[in-house]
Amino acid sequence: MELLRFTTAGSVDDGKSTLIGRLLYDSKSIFEDQMEAVKRSSERKGLENIDLSLLTDGLRAEREQGITIDVAYRYFATPKRKFIIADTPGHIQYTRNMVTGASTANLALILIDARKGIVEQTCRHSYIASLLRIPHLIICVNKMDLVNYEESVFNDIANDFKKFSEKLKIKDIHFIPISALLGDNVVNHSDKMIWYRGQTLMETLETIPVSNDENHLEARFPVQTVIRPHSDEYHDYRGYAGRVAGGVFHPGDKVKILPSGYSSVIRSIDTYKHSLDEAYAPMSVSITLEDDVDISRGDMIVQGENEPEVSQDIHAMMCWLNHRSPLPGTKYVLRHTTKEARSIIKEIEYKVDINTLERMEDDNTICMNDIFKVHLRTTQPLVYDSYSKNRHTGSLILVDETTNETVAAAMIE
Repeated sequence: MELLRFTTAGSVDDGKSTLIGRLLYDSKSIFEDQMEAVKRSSERKGLENIDLSLLTDGLRAEREQGITIDVAYRYFATPKRKFIIADTPGHIQYTRNMVTGASTANLALILIDARKGIVEQTCRHSYIASLLRIPHLIICVNKMDLVNYEESVFNDIANDFKKFSEKLKIKDIHFIPISALLGDNVVNHSDKMIWYRGQTLMETLETIPVSNDENHLEARFPVQTVIRPHSDEYHDYRGYAGRVAGGVFHPGDKVKILPSGYSSVIRSIDTYKHSLDEAYAPMSVSITLEDDVDISRGDMIVQGENEPEVSQDIHAMMCWLNHRSPLPGTKYVLRHTTKEARSIIKEIEYKVDINTLERMEDDNTICMNDIFKVHLRTTQPLVYDSYSKNRHTGSLILVDETTNETVAAAMIE
């Protein structure tokens, strides 16, 4: 079955965890012992209804405060599709967790409180979804039961978001009026909103196309490790193992190894059990070549005319994830695909105003959760594509050498 990865986002108390709980509950994806535990917790809190948000809020602090702090991953399936959900926090100080949860998503589900309309976190999370090139966006206008299911309220919010989204790089946007608490338009159609004739949230999740989200045009294979069994059966075997990051590879294809520039031909594509006639993203395989070429971790096997860039100067949009601001000239460990190198921030070109999406070229003060364009200089050449072309080869992170903390995530332009 096809797999859909999606992330939830929105401001505090917009009902993200409740919505996921409702999806799991109404789709019959919860074990009886889980449901009993949630019922007992709801009774201890003195609630009249079952608090479905407890199905995702796993930390004690989350349950006590009724908020999401860390990214919670949940898995479920319907007869049509498998799903992995990343429930991300709504607080501003946890925006970095949203970046983590959204980095591998095919779809972002953003909740808006029908009483409040679009707020700062709506803009922030939508812009991050756009930066991360998430192909599909679903705007759920939640808590429609608290505005008497008024169609005009839903239409006003949808129109406001459409105006805002003109500045974003997301083309496929859906709007659904829901009540996560009562289940309206989540899995089943609501008889209180007969004016809405679109699909329910579950129907949209089951039918939205995701098969073309991977880049199957430009062939990219970052080498993770070299396999040398040193056994009698595979005495001369030398395989280059990793995960296909784009395109399609076949035995007999002419390929080039970057950054060295040497060329060769694919002899075989192997898995643990057997050889394959082709490999494509996101398959994990071992590739053998006809020639003995010096290849190691961090190199990339490519083919075709559209080769990736090779450079030590990188321009990227960056989200700062650390409470300590970046200092000029500070060295960071840069991790990109399977490559690791040291780098410095040469220049902060501009910062983005998250509310207006305007560039602030005179403001170079960077704080946690700020988004800005940066010029990086690396100690070794990187083999990369722009993030808009390939999310795997166009993304990187910076790590503090002294604390091993991930301080930034970046999308190469």
